Amino acid sequence: MTQAVPSPPRAGGSLPGARPAPEDSGVPQAPRRDLLPLLLVPLIALLALPLVGSPSTWVTLTVAGLAMGLIIFIIASGLTLVFGLMDVLNFGHGVFIALGAFVATSVLAPMAGLTGSPSMALNLVAVFAAMLVAMAVAGAVGYAFERLIVRPVYGQHLKQILITMGGMIIGEELIKALWGPDQIPLPLPQGLKGAWFFGDAAIEKYRLIAVVVGLLVFAVMVWVLARTKLGLLIRAGVQDREMVESLGYRIHRLFVGVFVAGSALAGLGGVMWGLYQQGVVPQMGAQVNVLLFIVIIIGGLGSTTGCFIGALLVGLMANYTGFLAPKVALFSNILLMVLVLLWRPQGLFPVARR
Repeated sequence: MTQAVPSPPRAGGSLPGARPAPEDSGVPQAPRRDLLPLLLVPLIALLALPLVGSPSTWVTLTVAGLAMGLIIFIIASGLTLVFGLMDVLNFGHGVFIALGAFVATSVLAPMAGLTGSPSMALNLVAVFAAMLVAMAVAGAVGYAFERLIVRPVYGQHLKQILITMGGMIIGEELIKALWGPDQIPLPLPQGLKGAWFFGDAAIEKYRLIAVVVGLLVFAVMVWVLARTKLGLLIRAGVQDREMVESLGYRIHRLFVGVFVAGSALAGLGGVMWGLYQQGVVPQMGAQVNVLLFIVIIIGGLGSTTGCFIGALLVGLMANYTGFLAPKVALFSNILLMVLVLLWRPQGLFPVARR
C-alpha cells in the first residue's frame, strides 16, 4: 500500500506553519507589524530640541528638514517603485530628475506674468503647469528608456547597473546639447518667496508647500498600491506572473506603466529640487543619486514606507547637523545609514524575496 505524496506548494503560497513574509514588494507595511521604525522620526526631532536650544529655531529646522526629506522621497519613490515591483536597478534614474528640472525652466520662462505676480494662486498655477509638463516629458522619455535600454537586461542586475549608468551619461550630454552646459537659474515665483511667522518661528512658504505635495504623493501611492485593482494586479504579477497572465492580463504592460510612473515622479521631484536649489545643472541628477540610494538602503530596498521614513530621517539629519555641526553635515547621512544597518542590516522595512 503506497502513501500519498504531498504536492508542493503553489507559487506564491506558503508551507503550513510558515511565518508570513514581512512585506509584499513595493507595498507599504501596515504600522501594526512594526511600529519601532516609525518612531525614529519623532525621536530624532525630540533629541535635537535640547541641542538646538531655541524652540522657534527648532521648529524652523524641523519643517525645513521635513520639506527636504519629502522632496527626496518624491524623487526616490520612483526608484523604489521600479526596484520593488520590477526588480530593476536603475542607476540612470538621475537623468529624469535633471530632465524634469530643465523642462520646468523652459515652461516657466514664458510665464513671467504669473511667476512675477505677488498672488500665490497665480504662482501655483505656473508651478503646477511646469510640474505636469515635466512629468509628461519625463514619463515619455522613461518609456523609451525602458524599451531601448532596460528591457534587454531584465533579470541581470550587473548589466542593469552598467547599462543604466551609461544611459544616464548619454542623457546628461543630450541635456547639455539642448539647454547648454551652464547652470540655469530657477528662482521661486514671487508669491512663494519669504516665510510665514508662527510666533518667533519662521517657516518658508515653499517648504510648507513641499511638505503638502510630498504627503499627497505618498498618500496616492499607498492608495493605488493597496486599495485599487491596478495595484492588486501589479502586486499579484510580482508574486505569480504566469497566473495573472493566464487570466488575460498583460503584466508586461503594467510593469512598463510602473517604469513610466517612476520616471514621471522623478521629473516631478526634479522640478521641486530645482526650485529648492534655485538653479539647475545637467549633473544635478547624478549629484542627488547618492542621497537617493542612502534613503532606499535605510528604508529597505523596494519598500515604499521605508523610503518615506528614510527620506524624512535624511532630511532632518541634514538640517540638524548643518545647524549644530556644519563640518560633519556632509557625513551625517552616511553615519545615519551605518547606524541603521548595524541595527537592521536589511533596512528599516525589509522586503520579502530580497
